[in-house]
Amino acid sequence: MATPLLRLAGVTKRFGGVPALDALDLTVAPGEFLALLGGSGSGKSTLLRIVAGFESADAGQVLLQGRDIGALPPHRRPVSMVFQSYALFPHLSVFDNVAYGLRRDGVPKAEIARRVAEALALVGLEGLAARRPAQLSGGQRQRVALVRSLVKRPPLLLLDEPLGALDAGLRERTGFELRALQRATGAGFVMVTHDQAEALALADRVAVLETGRLAQVGPPRELYERPATRSVAAFLGAANILEGRVRADGAVECGAGCLLRPAHVAPAFALRPERIRLVAGDPPAENGIAARVRDLAFRGDGWMAVVALPNGGEWRVTLPADAAPPAPGDPVALAWAPEALAPLSA
Repeated sequence: MATPLLRLAGVTKRFGGVPALDALDLTVAPGEFLALLGGSGSGKSTLLRIVAGFESADAGQVLLQGRDIGALPPHRRPVSMVFQSYALFPHLSVFDNVAYGLRRDGVPKAEIARRVAEALALVGLEGLAARRPAQLSGGQRQRVALVRSLVKRPPLLLLDEPLGALDAGLRERTGFELRALQRATGAGFVMVTHDQAEALALADRVAVLETGRLAQVGPPRELYERPATRSVAAFLGAANILEGRVRADGAVECGAGCLLRPAHVAPAFALRPERIRLVAGDPPAENGIAARVRDLAFRGDGWMAVVALPNGGEWRVTLPADAAPPAPGDPVALAWAPEALAPLSA
């Protein structure tokens, strides 16, 4: 088996006796883009800072290309980090910002000029080398911060909410540029984000953290379609959670006249809003339920309906943009395919 680019083994970190990371194990393959996703206090930023050397672990190992770097200070680790605030030097030009680390390492002037020019060309900033950061747009400053970190050719780049300061439209465009840059350089990327759509769109794998532990790690589509736990299902896409009593014949009674006939038997399931459809007449006896529309919102690419269930609960249902949506207060019949029910282990 090939040596992982990054391996965290039993990494533990406590603040005031409270664990921020709890015996965490994680690997990143060479050239992989991994997104760390989780809510506030999940431990994702602490993990990034431990890898960068800005925090020290209380226990466990941090290995980069098979070498334990846990005792090395940040400037001696072959790792670069991009901050949400960009952290550019305002008094230096774009060229000098990008060249800063190379000069500190004693790289010859001709080599610096060549590598900085190549880096700026890679992100389409070759004509802006003489400008100061204040003369750039937010997206341009973000690209400068990225290539400043990559120009030293680190095997691993750490990104702490790299798109958080950008507006929605620019975030999407810059995100695709970030992904293209990662592919072009071949460096491993580990990105911390709280934005689930960003993580799913950009990463090869997503690691969902919850109170310092890994709740689930896997390819984006796998996590979205087959979340392992209620917390992952709720965090990624706000899935509807169904639970009930498993009968001898494999059906699941979930109350309020709802009888599940899943593809795989489990006491609880995640059901994505877009996997539910409206049907005419009464709902089917299995994998269906009657409900009433409580609220409705147009989302551009579709309608989001909040429906009230007979037992007092509520679900979210996604409807196509070109559909004639029901009105708030209307009764509706809902149905879904057996394979739309994703079994949950916890």
